[in-house]
Amino acid sequence: MNKEGEGIRRLEAVVAALRAPDGCPWDREQTVESLKPFLIEEAYELLDAMDKKDLALHQEELGDVLLQVALQAQIRKEEGAFDLDAVAHGIADKLVRRHPHVFGDVQVSGTAEVLQNWEAIKRREGKQGTEKPKSPVAGVPAALPSLLRAQRVQAKCVRSGIPLQTLDTALEVIKEGKRETAEELGELLFALCTVAREGYVDLETALRNTTNKYTETL
Repeated sequence: MNKEGEGIRRLEAVVAALRAPDGCPWDREQTVESLKPFLIEEAYELLDAMDKKDLALHQEELGDVLLQVALQAQIRKEEGAFDLDAVAHGIADKLVRRHPHVFGDVQVSGTAEVLQNWEAIKRREGKQGTEKPKSPVAGVPAALPSLLRAQRVQAKCVRSGIPLQTLDTALEVIKEGKRETAEELGELLFALCTVAREGYVDLETALRNTTNKYTETL
């Protein structure tokens, strides 16, 4: 039986061997920049496995994503920056800091308050060592697919207490009828994000599932 934590250490050793002078030419040639498209591709393959609810495939695709993390960490280790262990400790430290209701004495009433506290702690962390406070939505990557980014921006605003388009306003936008310009269609999509948020629906997943149903009939 494998010991707990043994798999991560073995993966780190295997990746280091692949990157060694006598290792794999392809792996040795990779850089953080060259790995970017592979990370994106593996993330989408993982989503596909999750949609299929195939446990064996899910495990395999999680491994492929983990490989991308391990490869980038190994490259940074070779540069003298950080290693996979530091990455793991870093995210563990962040989780402890941002869950004072679990690892401290803070009391919360439910999920909404947990998310509000998370954003408040994150903003405080961002202000350390800087003169200008970061925008509440600064952490939402601009490179996200537009629909997903709109949902993340709205969610960030809600957690930060920033007023947003109401459900009634969004429904009015949707009822307005024919859309002829890119701006009008954009406003319609943003309104649909509002409706989805109010109904606790992930619009990206909903659209992907509907598209999948359509392609299955072709």
